[in-house]
Formats: sequence, C-alpha cells, structure tokens
Amino acid sequence: MKIDRLFFGYMILVGAVTGLVLVAAPSVGDSWFKPYFWVLIAVAVFDGAVFLLRQGKMTTTAVSMEAKLLGFVIGIVLMVVIPSIAGSPARFF
Repeated sequence: MKIDRLFFGYMILVGAVTGLVLVAAPSVGDSWFKPYFWVLIAVAVFDGAVFLLRQGKMTTTAVSMEAKLLGFVIGIVLMVVIPSIAGSPARFF
C-alpha cells in the first residue's frame, strides 16, 4: 500500500503544479495540448518509473488500476479547483 500513497502524493503535487501554472499563465490552457493531458502523462511517467525501478518485473507492488484512476481524478480536481479559487479564467477542456 506504500506505493499507492506515494503515487497519491505525486498526483497531488502534479495537480497543484498544473493548477498553479494555469493561474500564472491562463493562456497555456488554450493550446491544442490541453492541461488534462499533462496529468495523464504524469500518471504514465510514474507508472513507467515504477516499472523501470522494478527492473521490468511485474510484481504486486505496482500501482493498482483503482489507485491510478483515483490519482488521476485527484490531479484533475486540483487542476480545476486551484484556478477556480484564484479566479483565473483558465480553460481546462
């Protein structure tokens, strides 16, 4: 369960950083590469890093699919909430 908690902390950080970037520069949300893809790519990067650290072995210590989905939702919620609270006119989707 420790890897899941580490993943949730990572996704909180990713969501907060994405939200802060959207507050600082709202125009980045208007590009063709939308911010929710940033969060999705962060999930894939974490999963790939865990896979490489386990030297390619699929073990039970990998992040579960439920944890990946919950982490993605956490990242998206923070990405939306932080600019909304700050009053930024960022576009997310």
